[in-house]
Amino acid sequence: MSYGMASHPPRRFLPNVTDEILSVLEGVMARSSFVLKVMLPYWETAVARFQAGRFADCAILLLTQLEAGLRNIFAKVNKCPRRLLTAESTAFYTTFDEILAKHLNDGKINQLPLFLGEPAMEFLWDFLNHQEGPRIRDRLSHGEIDLADFPKEVTSQLLAFSIILLLRFVDAKLLALCKENAAVRSLLRLAEGYSSRCHPASQLQKQVLSCEESVRIWPLLPLPEETSWKVTRQEGDSEADACSSLTAKILEELHQHVPARCVYADSQHPATEQWRQLLGALCSTSIPTLFCPRAVLEVLTVLRSICSQCQRVSDQVAASAAHRHRQWLERRLRSRQRHNYLCMANSLRLLSPVLYLLLLLVALELLSIHSVLRKKAPEYQHYLKFLKSILQYTENLVVYTSPKRNKWHDTISLTQTVLVKIWTFYEKKQMLMHLAKECTSEVAL
Repeated sequence: MSYGMASHPPRRFLPNVTDEILSVLEGVMARSSFVLKVMLPYWETAVARFQAGRFADCAILLLTQLEAGLRNIFAKVNKCPRRLLTAESTAFYTTFDEILAKHLNDGKINQLPLFLGEPAMEFLWDFLNHQEGPRIRDRLSHGEIDLADFPKEVTSQLLAFSIILLLRFVDAKLLALCKENAAVRSLLRLAEGYSSRCHPASQLQKQVLSCEESVRIWPLLPLPEETSWKVTRQEGDSEADACSSLTAKILEELHQHVPARCVYADSQHPATEQWRQLLGALCSTSIPTLFCPRAVLEVLTVLRSICSQCQRVSDQVAASAAHRHRQWLERRLRSRQRHNYLCMANSLRLLSPVLYLLLLLVALELLSIHSVLRKKAPEYQHYLKFLKSILQYTENLVVYTSPKRNKWHDTISLTQTVLVKIWTFYEKKQMLMHLAKECTSEVAL
């Protein structure tokens, strides 16, 4: 069954094309060696369809022409002219799948990524391949898009990328002339600095920032008066204090791995503007994402799951706090519910720094993600097991803090167990951040 793009809102990768940019595109189509002369009418038709509001028609034409142009370059840089064949019953058909791959069928390195450069390859992977990207080619070919409701923004992105490619294959005089246009200069500058938006690593960066934003409002949640919830601190008081002390200790150690360019955050008071800036700086750091090895992707999957569970905890805590506070003010809570509510208020002061700790740990491990390739197989499995134990903690925390369970006292012992695991693993210097630091030290020597 086909569906529209509404359930998958288009992402903005490059600036949308303007009439000014379109006129430049029309001017270079016939003079760019990227466009095969026999295919020029299709490029002209694509632009005409866009101007007429036939965005699906334009996208379909552009995808086929981009594939044809890239196939031509692929065959030249890899010195395999036979791969220029298109659909033949007796020969392999060279498509985007092979054009964008790291290796050729014979195991040799595909030279096209080296020729195009990482920014262009990242855009193509974002737009065509990554599971959380638009995947326009796949969805068009499987009839999953309502052609009558095809979004202009998606086609505009393809046009913007097309002009970037075409300008790479014009003579120097024409390129200099086009660069006199401010819009063209801006587009080329953005394209040169493009990094993946849809790779799992990029998605994890967004998750960390989203979760931090959610946890940041905890101090603003409506809670009972301090004189009321202080009564609950008698039970499990020493265990909670031990958790708080260990949390501060681990945070202090993790801060030693924060790059000097990042803003330092007060480990004793994590819900501050400095923490937002710190995680923002860590998550704005560019991480190589093209052709990530399987081990890197496996670790990213677990880190993303940890972050997802932290987000669930934060969201349901905020919802529960608002609901319970309303019942508290209206005196609609029974004795046990009042006690649970006070326990929640007490536990939030413990859990907030712990969630910040997990977000910082995830952000630092993401920063050093490629160091996982230095681990031997047993060490790698041990590291995965450690991450999965943190994931198990966050999953249990989701259950314990749910409105149906309200096992707030149990969250303290649960938290103490995972903090001990984190500290033990950290002391053995088996984190990726440790490996990255060792690698930096070796290079310095």
